[in-house]
Amino acid sequence: MSSAPRALRVLVVEDEASTREELADLLGDVPEVEEVYTAESGTRAVQLLGATAFDAVFLDISMPGLDGMDVARVIGRLSAPPAIVFVTASESHAIEAFGIGAVDYLLKPVRPERLAESVSRVAAAHRAATDDGGDEPRDELAVVQIDHGRRTVFVRRDDVQFVEAHGDYIRLHTAQGTHLIRLSLSYLEEIWAPAGFVRVHRGYLVAIDWVHDLRVTSSSGLVACTPAGDVPVSRRHARSLKERLLDAARSGQLGRAAR
Repeated sequence: MSSAPRALRVLVVEDEASTREELADLLGDVPEVEEVYTAESGTRAVQLLGATAFDAVFLDISMPGLDGMDVARVIGRLSAPPAIVFVTASESHAIEAFGIGAVDYLLKPVRPERLAESVSRVAAAHRAATDDGGDEPRDELAVVQIDHGRRTVFVRRDDVQFVEAHGDYIRLHTAQGTHLIRLSLSYLEEIWAPAGFVRVHRGYLVAIDWVHDLRVTSSSGLVACTPAGDVPVSRRHARSLKERLLDAARSGQLGRAAR
């Protein structure tokens, strides 16, 4: 017999304070919901998604900056994405919303009984996903999914040696080649920091485990050397990088991944 599923942890993303608080209160009254987090913007939502495992995101569409569709696309790249429920004042995005896999689409103002129905859908999807009894903590973006038209590539974070910014995109450098994906370098820096990725330049992150030495070149100045290539290190980040590498050397981690 499978164990009872744990109660749900949900995130409310809404830029309008009164609506955000009301929706959070309503969700807090639903028996299946254990914890409710809130985010006032798409940017804040992405930060929380990188640090915390959620079962569902109740997501407004029309927001300044990163809108709900932008956040939904980020969610779709997570290794274990939470269910998405759009909460909006307009029906115009419904087709697009279900096209990207939304569990439900709620119109404002949200009625409590309609919200409870939506949570039931999320709970059912959650039970189906956890029927194997596994309840291990999620490691967000341990695997990055990259869609190339009809082909999908899965890149393991542990294989990425450094990351390079390309406008609105980033390029992941591995021993097998490079992969371009639409994410921000700052976002990846935040959620991959616990895995040993550090900022070494305005446009670069490097995985400490892949660095085998530092070198001064005539063309680029100080660079961190990895098997996939040399990574420029700015003066601003040089000291902190050297300290991290020294700590890694003391613990026997320096260059471990490259061995």
